[in-house]
Amino acid sequence: MGAGTFPKKLGVNIDHVATLRQARRGREPSVCLAAIEAEQAGADGITIHLREDRRHIQDFDLKQIRGVIHVPLNLEMAFVPEMVETALAEKPEKICLVPERRRELTTEGGLDARAIEKKLKKAMPSFRRAGIEVSLFIDPDAAQIRSAKRAGADAVEFHTGTYAHARGAAQKKQCQRIALAAKLAASLGLKVNAGHGLDYRNIKALARIPEIEEFNIGHSIVSRAVFTGLALAVREMKRLIG
Repeated sequence: MGAGTFPKKLGVNIDHVATLRQARRGREPSVCLAAIEAEQAGADGITIHLREDRRHIQDFDLKQIRGVIHVPLNLEMAFVPEMVETALAEKPEKICLVPERRRELTTEGGLDARAIEKKLKKAMPSFRRAGIEVSLFIDPDAAQIRSAKRAGADAVEFHTGTYAHARGAAQKKQCQRIALAAKLAASLGLKVNAGHGLDYRNIKALARIPEIEEFNIGHSIVSRAVFTGLALAVREMKRLIG
């Protein structure tokens, strides 16, 4: 068990299994089988990002994964009408609203909740009626956290990319920033998650932050799985956060 009063949860992001499949526009490797194997290895949830450009996860993946897993499905998505309609139709247990730009390789920063706070607040009742838990993917910033709370979000997921890319004293400073942000979010009644750029080395310091409940990790697990197999890669990450 981690430093908190509850065991940390691991959401396994399987986007890059789909990236490999889409390289040939074929059927292999199976995203559904990846979801099943991750769950069997101890994943507490499965995360997928249905991007507007459909570069990896496809609409049929969302439908199929919903039918084969028994842990919560966390759908990362842009806050745009098409994706809102998809979420309300498919009803994943969780959604995480993220910023999205077509030319980026991966999500490059947190959502600006302050800029769209009113729009977010207006959309929340529809998600609540559908039984969907809503998280906002934001930078560990006090103003963004307070906006998330006012908008009616259930949770925040801190963008940990800056921390992950930093080294030495700079990384320690970013860890402290995340710890303070997590404490604030928890004090406001928000669930606290974290993700982006986390790997088998840099996860340890964040796993000691008691307020963080869940980590959503994908690329490093899929990369490790190339050499070890997916089940072992998931078990190893679970051990590190737990």
